Parts: sequence; C-alpha cells; structure tokens
Amino acid sequence: MIDAARVRRMLAAQGLTRWAGLIEQQLDVFINQAPHGDWDRWLKALDQLPALGAGSVDCSDGALNIRPERALLAETQASLLGGLKALHPWRKGPYQIADIRIDTEWRSDWKWDRVSPHLAPMSDRLVLDVGCGNGYHCWRMAKAGARQVIGIDPTALFLAQFLAIRRLLSTMAPELAQRVELLPLGIEALPGGLAGFDTVFSMGVLYHRRSPIDHLMDLRGLLRPGGQLVLETLVIEGADNQLLIPQGRYAKMRNVWFIPTPTMLENWLRRCGFKTVRTVDVTTTSLDEQRATEWMTFESLADFLDPADTRFTIEGYPAPRRAVLVAEA
Repeated sequence: MIDAARVRRMLAAQGLTRWAGLIEQQLDVFINQAPHGDWDRWLKALDQLPALGAGSVDCSDGALNIRPERALLAETQASLLGGLKALHPWRKGPYQIADIRIDTEWRSDWKWDRVSPHLAPMSDRLVLDVGCGNGYHCWRMAKAGARQVIGIDPTALFLAQFLAIRRLLSTMAPELAQRVELLPLGIEALPGGLAGFDTVFSMGVLYHRRSPIDHLMDLRGLLRPGGQLVLETLVIEGADNQLLIPQGRYAKMRNVWFIPTPTMLENWLRRCGFKTVRTVDVTTTSLDEQRATEWMTFESLADFLDPADTRFTIEGYPAPRRAVLVAEA
C-alpha cells in the first residue's frame, strides 16, 4: 500500500508543509472507509506480481517499457499476466512489461505527444497531475526529468494499477519509482493556496466540474508565481464565446457540465489571473485513440457516437474534440 509516513516526509521535503501535516489522516480515511468492494481482490492481485529483478525502463515506442534483464520463466510470465489482468479495466497507457503489452483503452501517449512540445523544461520541477488516472502521464513527466511528480485521483482501481506498475519498477529503477507518487484524493482535499508547484496538469477534468471557474482558480492557487498550467479539456468548434451545456448525457457521460470554445476557455483563464494563455492543440478524438481492447472490454468511443454519422455523439452533440492550453500563474 502507501507508506503514509514516507509520503509526509516527501511532501515536507518539497516545501508542501501544510499538506504534509494532513496527509497521514487523509490516507487513513481512504483505507478505513473501504475504498471499493473489490479492493481486497486487487490487493491480492498486487501480491501475485513477481519480482522482475534488474532491467531497464524507457518510453521508446510510447509505452512505459519495463524490460527485465533476463527472459521470464513461463511460470513467472503467467503470474505476471494473471495479476495484471485482475486489475481490468486498464484505461490509460500503454504499458509494456516484458512480453506483455497492456493495450489500454486510451492511447495516452498520443496525448503526451501533443502536450510535451509545449511544456516548460521539466528538469528539476515539482509537478502535480490532477485527475491522473493510473499515473501513466506521471511516469512520462518523471522520465522527462521532473524532480517529483504527485498525481491525485480518488479512484481506487487507478491506485491499485499505479501500485502494480511501481512495484514492477522498484527493482530496476528504484530512483524513478520514488519520484512518482499517486495519492487517492480529489483536488478539494488539498489545502488552498499551496502555491508550491512548478507545473500543474489538469487533463480530462474540467468538463466534469460543476464550477469550472472554481476549478481554474484552485489550479492557479496550487502554482508558484510563474508556474505553468497545462489544461486539456473538451471544446466545441467556434471562434466566439460560445458554450455547450449538455442536457442530460454527453457521449453517455452523466457528469459533463460545460464545453466551451477555445476562445471562451482562454478568456476564463485570463479572468482567473493566468498570463500568456495559449491554445496549442485542438484534436478530434479518433476511434484509434480511444477504443475497447482486451484490457478494457467495456463500451468505448465507438459506442458513444452516432453510428450513422460519427461527427456527432449518440445524443446528437458534436463529437469529442479536445484542446490543450498552456498558461502561467
């Protein structure tokens, strides 16, 4: 599980002392409230994972590649596959562990490729990833040189998946494993006005917030002066201050509240006090980027679009387009 005392020391060492004073209690609440009915089963899956020994880690083909020095025995391979499959569904990735390819629902490496050219140099930065999923992008941030990456996401399965990857990394890249932490919390659990992070990512979160302006203000309060915000969210086409407020569901999602044009989103950021606001990418989500796989066998994007015209969702709204914006606090 998570070593709460070690996390407290890490937060304090990074200058986040107010959060360090709360974190042990926050983690204790998570564990004691029975985070999910499958939590014990997921913990057993983690215990099933074998030690991989020495090896190397890279991102040469977009996946986080964990490469053991020696070929795995058939028994070890079977144990590894069984433990990882027990953590289905895998939504963010991909991961390559020895000969096992975790072909996740999302090609999250494609998003990273769109974002990474616009990042301030990551070397020695303290980074927060809000709504980080299972931590795929956190590992990419750490591999890009971040001093410490903290991901927050309250979903228990994502924590279990992260812990699985970190356990497999721990023998071949212990220094990397220590530079990434995933905490099962939402942004509302962080003390206000920390103003301590060099970079804050919020990707795929804003449209789920009932109050997007409050979310942007919270993000600004987490950044040091001059720190960089990386924001990725759903947008609609249009050059003016237009806004889609879905009635009911959007792409079968209940919790989509506001989808602005990039222009309106830029104005929101400026109104919240951000500077040097730029839209650096707008991409329509394709059926190759988000899809069902053997590692995520539930409904995916193809099921959320109008089968007669994939320019629209099944409810008749414009199909998902995602913009990446960067700004300074």
